[in-house]
Amino acid sequence: MIQAIKKCPECGSANLSHNKELGEFTCKSCGFVIEDRMIDFSQEWREFGHEQSEKRRRAGAPSTFTKFDRGMGTDIGQRSDVYQLQAKERNKYFRLRKWQHRISTAIERNLKLALAEMKRVSSYLKLPGAVEEEAARIYTLSVQNGLVRGRSMESVVAGALYAACRRHEIPRTLDELSDASGIDKKEIGRTYRFVTRSLSIRILPSNPIDYIPRFASSLKLTPATQSKAVDILEKAQKAELTSGRGPTGIAAASLYVSALMNNEKRTQREVADVAGVTEVTIRNRYKELLRELNLKDEVKKSMEDD
Repeated sequence: MIQAIKKCPECGSANLSHNKELGEFTCKSCGFVIEDRMIDFSQEWREFGHEQSEKRRRAGAPSTFTKFDRGMGTDIGQRSDVYQLQAKERNKYFRLRKWQHRISTAIERNLKLALAEMKRVSSYLKLPGAVEEEAARIYTLSVQNGLVRGRSMESVVAGALYAACRRHEIPRTLDELSDASGIDKKEIGRTYRFVTRSLSIRILPSNPIDYIPRFASSLKLTPATQSKAVDILEKAQKAELTSGRGPTGIAAASLYVSALMNNEKRTQREVADVAGVTEVTIRNRYKELLRELNLKDEVKKSMEDD
C-alpha cells in the first residue's frame, strides 16, 4: 500500500509523510490525510524480556531457505511445557506430532535432513550466514527440479555449498569441502558442475588473489610478504599466466616466491599442504612465474643476501 502511494490526490504533491505510530499517510504540502489507520505488515524483531517475547511471538522469524519449510511451519509438541500437561492432553500432542511426521512429503523429509547436514558443514568451514542461505536455496531448487535423484544427499549439499562460496567470492577449495563433508572432491566437483549447469547458475572464475590472505595466515607469513604475493599475482594476470590454471596453485606459488624474496622461506611441501595442491603444481607454477615475469634475479639476490 505504502509503495503504491506516489503523490497526493488533493494537490498532486509528491512530498508525502508516513507516520508509523499513528498509521497515517499525509501530504506535507497541503496537510491532506491520504490514509489513516493503516495496518503495519512489518515484523517485530526486537523484544525486551520474556513477557514481550511471548506477546510478539505472532510476528515470527524472517523466512529463510535454511529451514525446510522456510521457517513458516510449526512443529507440534516441541516445547518443553508440553510435559506439564495432564497425561490425556500430553498424549494428544504426541499423536498429532506422529501424524505430522507421517504426512510430511519425501521432499520435506529430504530437505530436513539435508539442511541439517548443510548447517553442520557450514559451521565446520566457518561460512557466513549469507553463503549458507544461498546454498540452501540452490539445494532446494535442486530437489524441486529432481536433480538429487541418483546422487547422494551429501554430495549435492557439498556441491551447493561450493557454488554458494563461488558466488559470494568466499575462497574455499574442493579439498576443504571434501574434508568437511566426507565426500570425494571429484564427486563434489562433478555434482557442482551438474547442478550449476542444470539450474543455469552463472559462476565467475575464482580470483587467485582471494586465496592469498588465508594461505598467508596458515603459513604465518608477514603482511609484507602477503602484499608482495598480491603484486606478483596482479602482474601474472596482466601477462595472462592465470588463464586455464587452478587459482589455488597459482596463488600458492606466488606466496612461495614472495616468501623467498622476503627471506621468509617456506618449503614447497608446506605451501602445497596449505593450498591443497601437489608439490609438482607449486614447482611448475613457480618456474612459470620466475620465467615469464623475470623474477629470477630478484629471487636469487634475496637468497644470496640471506
